[in-house]
Amino acid sequence: MILRWLFSKTLRDACALRKHVQRLLNAQRDLMTPAAFQIVQGALMELQVAINERMKKADLRKKMAAMEQVAGKWLRPYPHAGWRENVEVLLVALAVAMGIRTFFLQPFKIPTGSMQPTLYGVTSTPDFTPIYYQLRQGSLDKSKFEAEMTEQLNSVKIPNGWQRVEDWIHGISYVHVIAQNDGELQAVNPPVRFLIFNIKQTLWIGGVEHTIWFPPDYGEQTLVSRAALFPRSDAFPGRFYHKGDDVVKLEVRAGDHLFVDRLTYNFRKPTRGEIIVFETAGIPEEMRNQVNPPIPGDEFYIKRLVALPGDRVRIGNDRHLIINDLRLDASTPHFENVYGFDPNKPPQESQFSGHVNGTVAQTYNLYPGIAPLFPDEATTFTNAADSYMVMGDNTCNSSDSRTWGSFRAKSVIGKSFFVYWPITKRFGVGHSITAQ
Repeated sequence: MILRWLFSKTLRDACALRKHVQRLLNAQRDLMTPAAFQIVQGALMELQVAINERMKKADLRKKMAAMEQVAGKWLRPYPHAGWRENVEVLLVALAVAMGIRTFFLQPFKIPTGSMQPTLYGVTSTPDFTPIYYQLRQGSLDKSKFEAEMTEQLNSVKIPNGWQRVEDWIHGISYVHVIAQNDGELQAVNPPVRFLIFNIKQTLWIGGVEHTIWFPPDYGEQTLVSRAALFPRSDAFPGRFYHKGDDVVKLEVRAGDHLFVDRLTYNFRKPTRGEIIVFETAGIPEEMRNQVNPPIPGDEFYIKRLVALPGDRVRIGNDRHLIINDLRLDASTPHFENVYGFDPNKPPQESQFSGHVNGTVAQTYNLYPGIAPLFPDEATTFTNAADSYMVMGDNTCNSSDSRTWGSFRAKSVIGKSFFVYWPITKRFGVGHSITAQ
């Protein structure tokens, strides 16, 4: 029967007709007289017999025509049948997609740069974020910075034509705003969104609107910080531009988009070194609130699992983890790249540099307070019996268990599986252990 169905279009049409009429009959049974019901039911049985008895195509089509005649006489057609069928197909497709997302593969977008260079968040060239915040705090001279800013803006080359399309495939997009008039930067509005898409973003310079169509995702930062824009406020006068000046000139690289494997951990527990995704609600609220800014409880983080329930954890001054008095190194599964750094070189952001504690961070003038729970190599953190600890591969710039401790094991939703966009050398599987 299966082979006949595959190779005979007539048989497939007959099966589809029988199924469709049977559905109508079931739906309208209470509205029909017993006699009408028996007539339609009899015609269905005859068509089923014809299907089973391997009738010739011509004879089978006669039975189908008879079935259509009976159905047309006794059954009421659905209004807007075409629309109903399309809606049914759409609902089934959505149900299947939700089932896959819930039980098998869930799409996930890397929110920050804490896992670089294994997995990347949104990056840009230039990125004036660190300087921007120093300027806001008044610790830098704005006039000296403007010359450096102009030089970096001029270094960005924006391609045209096919090269622009090819760059987009690789996750690279460009933002370029040129002042249309002389005037002060008055406002930078947030992007206008539709569903998950950015439609436009507007800047106001000297009373004139400047529009960025389909702006990219700026990641954890904003256009204001990445481009070091200074719109007018109570604390600062807006930066003044002349007509033709570059206001914004950025090359923005999209963060990695990947599928999270939600199936595997239904059959086994996570192992040390795997890259996992978990709900921040699993972090104790008092620890989330100690972070500046506080960590919301409705987000998802992606980090490398370093400590299992009950583990005793230290971070040596050599930038290696010590778990239960055993030192992890490049021979430890899943840590080949993390500990494959040159110990004679200082830890650097977005490079494999092991894991730094508070002493090392202070020595190399890294972000202050990056490891409050591990101020030195003598400090031991004992993980709770039902919890995990995680750390980012970007050890110089990662909010992880060095800051807020452990989280409940039940908050894990899955493991990193497949990078599907953008098309870079991180595309596909194996990014968790392959050098980038």
